[in-house]
Amino acid sequence: MRDAATHATTASEARPPAAIAFDPAEERGLLVVLPHPDDETFSSGGTMARCADAGVRVTYLCGTYGDMGRRMGRPAFAHRESLRDVRERELAAACAVLGAEWRIMGLRDKCVEFEDPHEVAQRVREVIEELDPSTVITFYPGFAVHADHDALGLIAQLAVRGLSASRRPRLLAVAVGDADANRTALGEPGVWSDTSATVERKVEALRAHRSQTEAMFVKWDAEGEDAHAKAFRERLQSGERFYLLDPDHVTAYERSRP
Repeated sequence: MRDAATHATTASEARPPAAIAFDPAEERGLLVVLPHPDDETFSSGGTMARCADAGVRVTYLCGTYGDMGRRMGRPAFAHRESLRDVRERELAAACAVLGAEWRIMGLRDKCVEFEDPHEVAQRVREVIEELDPSTVITFYPGFAVHADHDALGLIAQLAVRGLSASRRPRLLAVAVGDADANRTALGEPGVWSDTSATVERKVEALRAHRSQTEAMFVKWDAEGEDAHAKAFRERLQSGERFYLLDPDHVTAYERSRP
């Protein structure tokens, strides 16, 4: 791992041009809506920790238990029958590190795309109305690599869309995968969070998701880390980037839905 000074330098250099700085002091509450345990830490763990440190209520609304995942630890310590409980415990540990509350909706893992998006959006909307967050973070529909990611991103967007204009929180979206391709399609991310002060907590929370991240950390901690692993590590530790998603914008992903 690099020292804190290097983290800060990398984070500053990674800020997209003209991006708005995420400021926890301006938040009254943060709600993160993503489908799996560990999505919260990979996508926005540093920002969640920043908000918690500022006294902002942070809640992770997790769609599924992630119990259809293929990773069981390295060496394996979980199996198909135990993975649900393992991942729930890991989520609890990670959220404790980040200072976040958490809830699991209980949707079927790897099947979120087959849910009625409007029905599930109503469930998400009820949580938004209960917690009244100023910002919701989700995945950008169609730019999130995994079918569950795309589907719950749309669901979160529909949830915010269904609120009156005066009740709508700001909606931030995470794009996953090829950053260059995402920038070509979407432009530069509009919001940037300097996580240099919380990156070590993000890494600690990632380690808490042991069943899913042990193989990754074997590469991170090994001498002679390959270029792909190094680039991924640097990206995770160099600040968090979000797109401003207009709740009323109909994405290509939404148009493609039956």
